[in-house]
Amino acid sequence: MPRRSLPGVIQLDAATVLLQWAAGGLFFLWVSTRHREVGLGYGWLLRGVYFLLAVGGAAAGFRFGVVPVREAATLVMAAATLAVLVVSVVRRKAGVSGQSDEQYRRSERVAAMTGIERGPVAVGDGSKEFPPALDLVAPAIAVVGLVAAAIDAGGNLTVSLLRTFAGALFLGAVTDAMLLGHWYLTQPGLPRRHLNELVKWLGWVWPFEVVALLLPTGMFSVFSGAVDDGWSGQLGWFWAVCAITTIVLVFVTRAALRERYYSAVMAATGLLYLAILTAFGTDLVARAILAG
Repeated sequence: MPRRSLPGVIQLDAATVLLQWAAGGLFFLWVSTRHREVGLGYGWLLRGVYFLLAVGGAAAGFRFGVVPVREAATLVMAAATLAVLVVSVVRRKAGVSGQSDEQYRRSERVAAMTGIERGPVAVGDGSKEFPPALDLVAPAIAVVGLVAAAIDAGGNLTVSLLRTFAGALFLGAVTDAMLLGHWYLTQPGLPRRHLNELVKWLGWVWPFEVVALLLPTGMFSVFSGAVDDGWSGQLGWFWAVCAITTIVLVFVTRAALRERYYSAVMAATGLLYLAILTAFGTDLVARAILAG
């Protein structure tokens, strides 16, 4: 069968990728903040990063090909992210209830074991705490833009929607997991179940991402030679290695987090560095090949 490129199958569009990345990352920010144990600074960091990605996505759209609904949704999402960041900063004095409770429990445990009374643990000043549900506003707005991007990508609409939303969750989960792993250096008493939760999410999303990219016309067509990757099939196998390595890293990271020592968290973070590279390879290499 002669090999051919299929430019209408999928698009490697910077505006869409940045929108997916920001939307997925902001969703998984809520996954972590809803427990009210992760420090406020983590939320400030991620909202700032994803605000910039959203602005960059809108700029890329206006520069390289406007999809009006996508760009409008991206800008509104960026504005919502900034507004939520401002609310979090304004309410910073209230602290984070779960973090304060955990510090109190640890202080009491130390006092019981050593007999040394420690000073009172600082808690909020009684003002209103930042409501984590606000972190869902921006990704909810992004849904409109993601649907518009999926329609603009062409091809089978169901497959395009699956690829767009699975890609957003996939990129967001791996990025937030890596950033949260680093946050343990700032907040060493944070229970590791929060990092474990994001790694589990990455493992759950992985099959949807891979299957979406295999569905016709997808990576199976590259393996069969129906779609030319421009490198005699090598890029197709590179994609397969990235996909398999990502899920292997998920299992290895979860195994590392079962170790008792604190260094296990740092080891898991290092593994997630590698997972970011392989995860982006899984998503972007397939887009580059199938975009023709």
